[in-house]
Amino acid sequence: MKIAISAKGKITDDLIDMRFGRCEYFQIHDTELKVTKILENKGELASGGAGIVAANKLIDENVDVIITGNLGPNAFKIIDASEIKAYKCDSKSIKAALDKYNNNKLEEIKIAGNAHHGMHN
Repeated sequence: MKIAISAKGKITDDLIDMRFGRCEYFQIHDTELKVTKILENKGELASGGAGIVAANKLIDENVDVIITGNLGPNAFKIIDASEIKAYKCDSKSIKAALDKYNNNKLEEIKIAGNAHHGMHN
C-alpha cells in the first residue's frame, strides 16, 4: 500500500502541511517495500489549479491513501473518482499521522473543503 502525505519537509518528524494542492512536498510511504519517496509538489507555485496538478501526480504514483489537512473541490473530485481514500489530519508530525492512520483514528474526507484561488501567502 502507498500512503501519500502532504508534508512541510522530507522526514517523518516534519509536520503535515494542511494544504493539499500547495504543500511543499508529498511523502509517499510504501508499507510493503518499507521505503519512502519524496516528491516536490509542482502545484505549490502554480497560479491556479494546484489541487488538480497535485491530485494527478499522486494518481500517477499509484497511491492508495492520501493524508492531508483538506481537499479543495477540484482535487476532491479527481481523487474521489480515482477511488483513492483521503483522510483528514490536524497539524502533527508525519510519524504521528501514520500512527493515527494505522490505528483507524483518522476521519475520511467525504466532502470537499473550500476552494482556494491563486497563490496566497
